[in-house]
Amino acid sequence: MKIAILGTKGIPATWGGIEQHVEELATRFVMMGHDVTVYCRPYYTTTNEEFYKGIRLKKLPTIKSKNLDAITHTAIATLHLLFEPYDIVHYHAIGPATLSLIPRIFDKRTIATVHGLDWQREKWGRRAKAYLKFGEYAAVNFPHATIAVSRFLKEYLQSKYHKPVNYIPSAIKPPIVKPPSLIRELGLQGGDYLLFVARLVPEKGAHFLIEAYNRLNTDKKLVIAGGSSHSDEYVEELKSIAGDGVIFTGYVYGDILHELYSNAYCYVHPSTIEGLPITLLEAVAYGKCVIGSDIPPVLEVVKDKGLIFESKNVDDLETKLKQALSDPELTAKLGAEAKEMGIQEYSYDNIAKKTEKLYRAVAAGESGLIAGIDDAVSN
Repeated sequence: MKIAILGTKGIPATWGGIEQHVEELATRFVMMGHDVTVYCRPYYTTTNEEFYKGIRLKKLPTIKSKNLDAITHTAIATLHLLFEPYDIVHYHAIGPATLSLIPRIFDKRTIATVHGLDWQREKWGRRAKAYLKFGEYAAVNFPHATIAVSRFLKEYLQSKYHKPVNYIPSAIKPPIVKPPSLIRELGLQGGDYLLFVARLVPEKGAHFLIEAYNRLNTDKKLVIAGGSSHSDEYVEELKSIAGDGVIFTGYVYGDILHELYSNAYCYVHPSTIEGLPITLLEAVAYGKCVIGSDIPPVLEVVKDKGLIFESKNVDDLETKLKQALSDPELTAKLGAEAKEMGIQEYSYDNIAKKTEKLYRAVAAGESGLIAGIDDAVSN
């Protein structure tokens, strides 16, 4: 099959969970024998090579601003793909999914993946939120089939729109465990820090974490690994409230990110809004105890194998941080149990097979809920 993927910033993936998700799946589709094109934004995909891991990279222009970046690039990509012989056109995220009706009108088979309820994010103004709410409707009603990356999202969308939605989650890459080396330059030795990895935007909850951490009497540092996403003022606010033990690394990837995951004492995920957070899945893959907010997507991953606090409740987060720091045996036990559970359900190989099955069914003329896609992911 000839497959087009758009709506993301592009690949090779550096920062961005959706971009990593797309790269992992597209690479496997190529290995399955498919012809895959990923539409990329020039500021993100800096390579000038036409192919990456067998995936065709098609760089097209965009207007790089908070409100226009995704939609302008997706619109240009949509016009381009109308003249290409794709069997499947796959949109990622609800904003880009608003355009999925266009290729369908031109007899192309379309799919949209909902990674989260983006209209809930605090960075958007009133008009942008309204458009993204329309995007949520579009993602379920415009394409031939819709994917939700969490069971929570699937149930929410089906209940609201009375349309079938396929559940195919994000996944865990096998961890690349590394001893402390590069992180020593940050003053870290291993086991001596709590880790947070995410874009620094309000809904990721870093301000709750820093406030709770500032109350602790601990020698362990707090590493905030992430950077601005059209949120410079928020980042400056975080730095202004951070105590001496807080280390801001900016966006990190590759070896230093592997080291940060490998050598963290535990991982903290205080988000107030999520789809299915890939950084949380990564922390689980590394066997780290998760201290997470009680929002449904986090509970879906962690279940009872972590320390859960009430979302936005700094006092409760402080209590759970103290519990983790005071009980290393419990922290290690929860991390190991979560890792075993996560490996069973969130495998990229299995998820690629399920997605390919959906592609083949949609390309053959099926729509809506594809038989067998929603079965529990097995080893």
